[in-house]
Amino acid sequence: MKPVLQKPKRLTKGDKIAVVSPSGCAAALFPHRVERGVAALKKLGFAVELFRTVYKSYHGSAGTPEERAADLHRAFEDPSIAAIMAATGGISLNEVLPLLDYDLIRKNPKIFCGYSDNTLLHFALATQANLVSFYGPGLMHQFGEYPAPLPYSVESFMSALTGKEQEAILPSAEWTDEILNWFEKLDLTRARHLYPNTDGHLWLRKGQCKAPIIAGCLHSLLQLKGTKYAPDYSKKILVLDFSEGVENFAKGFPLQYVAAQLAELTMSDIFSQISALVLGRPFGYDAEERKELLEIVERQTKAYDFPILANVNIGHADPIITLPMNVLCEIDSKQNIFRLLEAGVV
Repeated sequence: MKPVLQKPKRLTKGDKIAVVSPSGCAAALFPHRVERGVAALKKLGFAVELFRTVYKSYHGSAGTPEERAADLHRAFEDPSIAAIMAATGGISLNEVLPLLDYDLIRKNPKIFCGYSDNTLLHFALATQANLVSFYGPGLMHQFGEYPAPLPYSVESFMSALTGKEQEAILPSAEWTDEILNWFEKLDLTRARHLYPNTDGHLWLRKGQCKAPIIAGCLHSLLQLKGTKYAPDYSKKILVLDFSEGVENFAKGFPLQYVAAQLAELTMSDIFSQISALVLGRPFGYDAEERKELLEIVERQTKAYDFPILANVNIGHADPIITLPMNVLCEIDSKQNIFRLLEAGVV
C-alpha cells in the first residue's frame, strides 16, 4: 500500500516564508527583483527570511549542491518557518536531490512553492518525503512584478496556501509573456503589456475525469525519467508547463524540441498511464506558433483517448495559478469545468 501524502499546515497572516534558491543564480544577478518580491509578500502580511543561497553564484547555480541542500534542510527544520518559496528556477536542481535528507523533511512537513526547474523538487518531495507541494509562483518572477504582482496570481496563491474553499479555476481576463530587460532594469520603467485572453480554456479533446493532479515543466520532468524520484503517472491528470528557450529567454522552447519531448512521453509509456492532459499557456510563441504547438500535441497524442484541456494559466506565461500537487481534481468539457476537489493544506 502506498503511503498517504502529507498535507502541510495552511499559511496564515504573520507567518514567515523562507526564500531559497535551490537551482539557478538569477537572484544574484537581479537583486531588485528579489527586493520587490520581498516587499510584495510583506504587504500581504507575511514575514520573509532570505536564506544564504539566494544571492550566491557558483558556475551558474546558487551555490554548490551541498549549500543548496543545506538551505532546504535549514528551512524545513526551522520551526519559525511556515512556508518555503523558490526565488527562481534554473537547470541544476537534479544535483541537489540525492543530497536531501527526506526523513528530516517528512518529519517537518511544510509548504514548498515554485515552478519550472522546481518540478524536480516537487516530484522528489512527493516520492521520497510523502509531501504535498505547490506548483506556483516564484519570488522574483511573479512577486517581483512591477508595479505590483498580478492580482490573479496573488489570489490563487493565497487561496491555495491559506486553505480557502476550492472553487472552479477560471482563465485570467488578461495574460502576458512580454520580457523587459532585467539587466537594464527596464522592468522598473513600466508594467508589462497585458493581452486580452480571448482564447480562454480550450478543449483539444473532450471528456471528463476525476483524478489526482500533478504538474511539471516538460523538459524538467523528463530529467527524472527512470529514477526513483519520478512520480507515478498512473491515473493522474498531468499538467505540462512549456518553458522559455535555452539560447533566447524571450522566446519559447523550440517547437521541434517540444515535439521530440512529447514523443518521449509516448515512448516512456507516460501518456499510456495518465487519465487526462492539461496544457499550460505557452510562453514566447506568436499566434502561429501557438497553433502549431496544439497541432503537435494532437499529433503526439492521437493514439490515446484522454481529455485534453489547453491554455490554462500555469507556468511561464503570466498570471499563473498555484496548484497543489497530487490532490483530487476534476475536468469536464461538457460543463467546461476545471476545479480542485480538495485543498492542499490542513
